[in-house]
Amino acid sequence: MNESEEGVIRVKKIVQDLKDFSHAGEDEWQWADIHQGIDSTLNIVHNEVKYKAEVIKEYGDLPRIECIIVQLNQVIMNMLVNAAHSIEERGTITVRTGTEREGVWVEIEDTGKGMDEETQRRIFDPFYTTKPVGKGRVSVFRSYSIIQKHNGTISVESELGSGTKFRIWLPESQSESEADAIMAD
Repeated sequence: MNESEEGVIRVKKIVQDLKDFSHAGEDEWQWADIHQGIDSTLNIVHNEVKYKAEVIKEYGDLPRIECIIVQLNQVIMNMLVNAAHSIEERGTITVRTGTEREGVWVEIEDTGKGMDEETQRRIFDPFYTTKPVGKGRVSVFRSYSIIQKHNGTISVESELGSGTKFRIWLPESQSESEADAIMAD
C-alpha cells in the first residue's frame, strides 16, 4: 500500500509539473513566477539530466514578470538539455537567478566541454549546430528568438574544457522594457 501511495504521489507531481510547464492554452502575456517555471521544467527534464549532472539552484529574490511563461519554460528546457548533452561523463549544472536593471536574469552554467570562439560567435545563428546531421542539438536560435520577443537579451560565455554559461535577462514589465527605453533615446 505504501509503494502504491508513493507511486500515486509521484504521478500526481509529474502531472502537475507538466501542467505548470505547458500552461496548456496559456499562450498570452501574463505575470508569472520564473522560479516556478524553472522548477517545473527541471522536473520535466529530470530523466535527461540526472545521469549527467547534479543540478544546483542558486535563486535570488525575483518579482513576477510579464511574459509568455510557456515560451520561457521552453527556453529553460532547451538550455538545460543542451547543458546536459555537453557533459561527457558527470558534471554540474548550476541555475542562478537575480534582479538587475528593472528586470530579472537567469543563468544556466554547466561543467561540460565548452565551446570554441567560432561556435560562440555563431551559436545564435539560425540552423547552426555543432552536432552531426541527424543528431542536432536543441535549437539555441529558437531560444534566442523567444528572448528577443520578450525584449530581453541572451549571452554566452564559454571556454573549451571548462563549460558554458548562458545568461538571459528579461524586463519585469513589457510596457516599460529596456528595449523601449533604448528606442526612445
